[in-house]
Amino acid sequence: MPQNDSGWQASLQLEFEQRDSRTVLAYRKHHGPLGVQRAFYPEQACPHIYILHPPGGVVGGDQLSIDISLQSGAHALVTSPAAAKFYRSAGDQAKLHQTLHLADYAKLEWLPQETIYYNAAEVCSTTRVELDENSCFIGWEMYCLGRPAANEYFTQGHISQRLEIRRKDIPLWLEQTAISGNGEMLQAPWGMSGRALAATMVAVGPVDGLAEEIRQHVSAIAGDYFSVTRLDDVLVCRYLGTEAQRARQCLVAAWQLIRPKLLGLPACEPRIWNT
Repeated sequence: MPQNDSGWQASLQLEFEQRDSRTVLAYRKHHGPLGVQRAFYPEQACPHIYILHPPGGVVGGDQLSIDISLQSGAHALVTSPAAAKFYRSAGDQAKLHQTLHLADYAKLEWLPQETIYYNAAEVCSTTRVELDENSCFIGWEMYCLGRPAANEYFTQGHISQRLEIRRKDIPLWLEQTAISGNGEMLQAPWGMSGRALAATMVAVGPVDGLAEEIRQHVSAIAGDYFSVTRLDDVLVCRYLGTEAQRARQCLVAAWQLIRPKLLGLPACEPRIWNT
């Protein structure tokens, strides 16, 4: 596995194509400790892909790059077998760069399990989604600051996150978050409001009527927050709370409503989510 003086350098490239009646993983290339398991087909046409990071965690100085392309008409669901972990850093920054390209009429469900930022982590994470005219996207991100169950809180470190979603290079959704250990955002009502876990799901496509349907059927446990907003063809669900399991329950419930309307398919949960 390649390593420089300060950390691991890893990259993963995947390309999906529509062949006959189903999507196949037509090309894959990896460099360093990133890979995928074989494609699973629990619903015949759409492959479920699990991205693997064998070291089990990311440390300061590591640089990870993921590039996924879907050709015209392809449909894939991409997830991970476990939570991602960004460990305490002695000063070096860990970097994660993810680019997702969707050609015309392609569909991607980007549904990784949660990310845990350990106290004193130094992280820069960027996700860029590039859509063509008629492609559809559903993606979520869940992250926990520190490990509250172990009485470990995010009192040191810095997290920078950026999400860009563009259609034919026109911005649809741009969001940037900067979190500092013991910073004002952690306790402020306009920020984390004393909660350690936040989650966001974004769906892009024909989302008419979905916001109200989700509001009627999905709600957070008392003490946590769940909201739904819509901006043109972009639907955003947000969760703020204390436990990853509660966040996942809300986002999965919303996804189960979004998927049939947006992609024309009933929800089919990856088996790895139940292990």
